[in-house]
Amino acid sequence: MSILSGVSDFFGLDIGTSAIRVVQLQGKGPAKSLYNYGFVPVDSKIVLSEAPADQQKVVQIIKGLLAETRISTKNVAVGLPSQRVFATVVDMDRLSPAELASTIYYQADSIIPTPVDDSKIDWSVIGDSPSDKTKVEVLLSSVTNEYAELRLDMLESIGLNVIAFEPDSLAMSRALVAPDAVQPQMLIDIGAKSTDLVIVANGAPRLIRSIPTGSEAFVKAAMQNLNIDDKQAEQFVFKFGLSKDKLEGQIHQAIISTVEILVTEIDKSIKFFNSRYGDVKLDRIIVTGGASALPEFPVYLANKFAVNIEIGNAWRNVLFPAERQNELLAVSNHFGVAAGLAERNE
Repeated sequence: MSILSGVSDFFGLDIGTSAIRVVQLQGKGPAKSLYNYGFVPVDSKIVLSEAPADQQKVVQIIKGLLAETRISTKNVAVGLPSQRVFATVVDMDRLSPAELASTIYYQADSIIPTPVDDSKIDWSVIGDSPSDKTKVEVLLSSVTNEYAELRLDMLESIGLNVIAFEPDSLAMSRALVAPDAVQPQMLIDIGAKSTDLVIVANGAPRLIRSIPTGSEAFVKAAMQNLNIDDKQAEQFVFKFGLSKDKLEGQIHQAIISTVEILVTEIDKSIKFFNSRYGDVKLDRIIVTGGASALPEFPVYLANKFAVNIEIGNAWRNVLFPAERQNELLAVSNHFGVAAGLAERNE
């Protein structure tokens, strides 16, 4: 799943459940310049479908977006949605790279949920084990061959050269967390159908989870509890969110129990992280996607966990003209994955 060496001209492609996004950067070094970016809304039913006719629709949408944004290269780094990827941190013996590789493949059957022969596996050493100094921590990820090859065939059919597949959570971490951040930081990205949680410390993800609760669950709760249709529910949820003084707090009351399901999972993740790494306090929680767009949700998290909340900026490592700042910040919470893919080091 890793990038081909020597390829420096490529763009990031995020095929999300509600939109497809692209980002192309130029230059070398830690901060590259924005060449172009763009997005197009999509129907989640089409994106999630594996039917050839729907896949063809997605292909045509991508093709149109690339023409519209004038992306100048056929090389692409593609995000893999968290619900399709298994990712975990495991302790392994301190071995040579070749020995470690063979050990990982030998042990992978007992770690990953799919058969090894049917999976693409990627791994990287991220540091010393916190519990055993004779071991190292390895970030291990896998995706089924079937899904990766389906994506590969789909993109190659329009002449694209896929140079990397990368889990969305890793790309998002690269874009939103400062490269020199040492203290643990949690990323929360609420998507339409699920929420990605990542805790990054010492420059690497130490915990990655996908929670099957997303903004659609909040909208559904509003529909059921207020007896309104889906369009009105979505409008109300993203206009009033958890505000208690808007619409007499009706939206808050309608969705709070569903929000609490998600917050309970966030709490479990923090506790699991602390059980492995010692009782270290999170430096901050960075919210992006729906987590930053849901009114009062960041404040709710700040009060719940007594931690600083930061609205994620997908362009924090990207150079762009000052006059484009307002335009780019307005869409920043949707571009963490695409920007992170474009920031990969060649």
